[in-house]
Amino acid sequence: MITLGFEATLSIHGAFYIKIVRIQGEVISHNGCHNGLGGMSMTDDETPDTEESTSTAKQDDAGNKEALAKKFRLVPGEELLLSKQPSTLAFLNMYLLGGLVLGLHFLFSIAEDYNASDNANVGLKFAIFFNKIISTDTLPLGFVACMLVVTWLNRLINIQTSGRWVTIWLLLVSLAPLILQLDKLYATIMNLLGKEVDPFIGFNYNLVLFGLVFTAIFWAMTFVFHRSFSYAITSESVIFQHSFLLSKSHRRILFDRISEVMVERTPVGTMLGYATLTVLTDSGVGLVDETVGAGAAGNLPGTDEKESDSATTKVGKNLLKKLFALMFYQRTIRRVAPDPKHCFYNIRNWEKAKMLLNEMHLKNSQSNMLSELKDVILNQKEN
Repeated sequence: MITLGFEATLSIHGAFYIKIVRIQGEVISHNGCHNGLGGMSMTDDETPDTEESTSTAKQDDAGNKEALAKKFRLVPGEELLLSKQPSTLAFLNMYLLGGLVLGLHFLFSIAEDYNASDNANVGLKFAIFFNKIISTDTLPLGFVACMLVVTWLNRLINIQTSGRWVTIWLLLVSLAPLILQLDKLYATIMNLLGKEVDPFIGFNYNLVLFGLVFTAIFWAMTFVFHRSFSYAITSESVIFQHSFLLSKSHRRILFDRISEVMVERTPVGTMLGYATLTVLTDSGVGLVDETVGAGAAGNLPGTDEKESDSATTKVGKNLLKKLFALMFYQRTIRRVAPDPKHCFYNIRNWEKAKMLLNEMHLKNSQSNMLSELKDVILNQKEN
């Protein structure tokens, strides 16, 4: 029984030693030395840990590649070469818009209790003026009117902050004092009609508090919006992916469809080290049609010709139509519009992405394919 127990012990330890010797043998043989079974001294105690960490890193890398392949919906055999997201400060304008809205909340809150308007600055005088001509004792209608003007202007100029969800947020902020104080709005309307009605809920809208809440929500949503864009360059195509709230989009552009790659760097982007790469195709991807001019929805009222009109009246109406058309002339232009959904929007290390796009475009271009085909035919003739 003792012999069997001793042999069993030897078997257990022998398996353990063999494993150690095998690992150590690989490392020592690499260094040009040799350690036998009897020599259990290890020249590098950290070697097994290093190999384990390397193996773990490889597994993590393989897991990341698999996750990215699933994220970008890569086809079998397609290799991911580069993935990008917009820079942290890519949507700086949206953070500034949130700051503007917060500033208006503070400004009108101060203006409500500010009487010495002679000592006020320009912004405060503006808020006091709005409150005097529009606001009532119970409703901050001056603030509502100012926010509606900001919402309209932001939508009109059609810039980065003119998106649909931003406009909806601005409208919500603009109308929140009326929505949350419907009793006071109802009482104000009834008082204007000559009926004395008192507010029955008694809720007071605090401009400072709600300004902080709305701005914090907007900045948080802007951060999520920024993280919702993902771009990839693979061995076969360029991929643009976007997923924000209930909106999702996925666009794949093959390299042989690309006609041009444009780089746009704004002054802020130049200082902060990011740029926008826009991929143009023959089908018009990357281009938008924009109407320039004030425009008009229809003809000038009263200029429609009637059968009973005399020749002089018809001439006068035609002249009015032409004058009206000249005043509100519109022209449509096609320009490059950096849409975060369809371009590498404000990315860092853009030089590497630009170089890789050029290389893959050249590799998959028709001229390069024809050149390769020509070389193959010449080699076959020589053989």
